[in-house]
Amino acid sequence: MKNKFLLITALLYELSAFSQEIIKIYPSQVTNAKSTDKVETFERGMYRNVTVPTLEYIKPEKPNGTAVIVIAGGGYGVIVYNGEGLETAKSLAEKGVSTFVLKYRLPSDEIMLDKKIGPLQDAQQAIKYLRENAEKYGVDKNKIGVMGFSAGGHLASTAATHFEKSYIENPQNTNLRPDFQILIYPVITMQDALTHGGSRDALIGKTPSQEDKDLFSNELQVKPNTPITWLTHAADDKVVDVDNSIQYFEKLRKNKVEVEMHVFPKGDHGFIFRHPGWMNPLFNWMERNKLL
Repeated sequence: MKNKFLLITALLYELSAFSQEIIKIYPSQVTNAKSTDKVETFERGMYRNVTVPTLEYIKPEKPNGTAVIVIAGGGYGVIVYNGEGLETAKSLAEKGVSTFVLKYRLPSDEIMLDKKIGPLQDAQQAIKYLRENAEKYGVDKNKIGVMGFSAGGHLASTAATHFEKSYIENPQNTNLRPDFQILIYPVITMQDALTHGGSRDALIGKTPSQEDKDLFSNELQVKPNTPITWLTHAADDKVVDVDNSIQYFEKLRKNKVEVEMHVFPKGDHGFIFRHPGWMNPLFNWMERNKLL
């Protein structure tokens, strides 16, 4: 038990050494919020009941101009912030990528007027903030991407397919389109046969309309101007079927969007915690696309 405690303490120290700044992404009032007595909690590396969305800036020693907004998953019920968020951000920062971990609002009728669009608003606001403050962080405003895991992959792909409509106040008409998307075992669809039920129930309810199912099925929202994409999944994923990624890949390919996909034969859901070298193909893709 003592050794386990020391290991966790060392890991937290290592992560904190990379953390540079916590940024409130809304300058004043949080969009689409209502008063609540919900209290934000952070336990075992996971957030619940988020009411104040933030970006945590992980600054690389030698920034290369690329920025990634990391969006951890958790079925739209929690945010697996440390494991998928900060750990990934640290690995990206070691490659020179300016990384920003998004703490987003989880859909809830108790804290939002419209829970369906709350997470997307936070993702758009994060992109808007970085574009408008790119110079401050040494970022190329044309190299700002999103990276999402599981339900966070759904949110990242939603940001990458719904950018033509601003769900936030955007008086300067700042470009909300991510320049690239990186999706890891993502939830993509809300259609009955393939969706991850928990994520869908949390986001659009247990009895959603077909209109909402279609709107948030991101394979149906792909267009030729969808950002270039990197996908990875495990073939034996028992939580989010790999066909989520395969369907998205096919829609992107048919719309002539540059896309690359890596499927591990085994690993199940959350394989990043069991495949130490899983990011190597991603780094190769980023190098080929001049993001590293």
